[in-house]
Amino acid sequence: MKIGCPKEIKPQEFRVGITPIAAKEAVSHGHDVIVETGAGLGAGFDDAAYEAAGARIITTAAEVFAEADMIVKVKEPQAVERKMLREGQLLFTYLHLAPDEAQTRDLLASGCTAIAYETVTDRAGGLPLLAPMSEVAGRLAPQVGAWTLQKANGGRGVLMGGVPGVGPARVIVIGGGVVGTHAAKIAAGMGADVTVLDRSLPRLRYLDDVFGGSFKTGYSSAGLLEELLPQADMVIGAVLIPGAAAPKLVRRDQFASMKPGAVLVDVAIDQGGCFETSKATTHQDPIYEVDGIMHYCVANMPGAVARTSTLALGNATMPFMLALADKGWKQACADDPHLLNGLNVHAGQLTYAAVGEALGIATVDPKSLV
Repeated sequence: MKIGCPKEIKPQEFRVGITPIAAKEAVSHGHDVIVETGAGLGAGFDDAAYEAAGARIITTAAEVFAEADMIVKVKEPQAVERKMLREGQLLFTYLHLAPDEAQTRDLLASGCTAIAYETVTDRAGGLPLLAPMSEVAGRLAPQVGAWTLQKANGGRGVLMGGVPGVGPARVIVIGGGVVGTHAAKIAAGMGADVTVLDRSLPRLRYLDDVFGGSFKTGYSSAGLLEELLPQADMVIGAVLIPGAAAPKLVRRDQFASMKPGAVLVDVAIDQGGCFETSKATTHQDPIYEVDGIMHYCVANMPGAVARTSTLALGNATMPFMLALADKGWKQACADDPHLLNGLNVHAGQLTYAAVGEALGIATVDPKSLV
């Protein structure tokens, strides 16, 4: 199979879909890997590294899309890239379709087969291709939140860990999954007073058992959140419903009860955001203010640490990429129901129910296609 890796074109996105290590592995399996020139530079991989791995360097993205049987990316294809997709071509990348009707309809119109990293599952019920970036985003959230909290950036001017005689910042993390756990660990490590909210009692027990000395936990409810918001210097939104739009958990009318200059960090922005006032921003222009409350809503947070993120993502995606290339998507998905859960679009049909529900588009059962 010809596996193509174009350069990412989303603003300030420095990750790359295939590492030289993954390219070498694919070549050893007998596949032809083609990489757009400069695709890996943002993550510290030059063209020579790919050539040494046995990949071919191609000048333009258009050539990659035209030649490749499977396109491997990081971020969802942008409008100009979607026009280059063709019937029967396989796309393997993050998609986040539920809040993005334009992308969904373009993918359906292209006739391609699209498998989304974020809906591939594992035997434990986890999301193995989302987890590495969730870990990165979770660890970044308190860091970028602390920067936003600085007075020069519009925040309250509160130091996360405080100093002797002055209390630390109070941080609420909504969601105790992968993102929330890593966010809480880092925020607590910075010295903040951290409370994690979740609706799973087993998860809260786990967090309390493992991290009980580091941060507090609470059962997530509208009432408790309303009680905690006036105390918060920072709120980190870390909720996820796989493949579906994120629920709106903090309303604009609640800002009046919050401290002026408090910070909202919305890690769920790829799925539409979990705050009513969230809108996607970029690394170049990451923050904005609404009613005195600062928002950090960068849609590709892990892109800020592109090398770490690329290596972590590449470790997770490589086995699935090789299975798709070795067997073809249909056989690979028939053999692995967890990979089949990643199928979102095939030949003009939407195959992921949560996306169809969010956008009002009819879906087909992916099991009927393999």
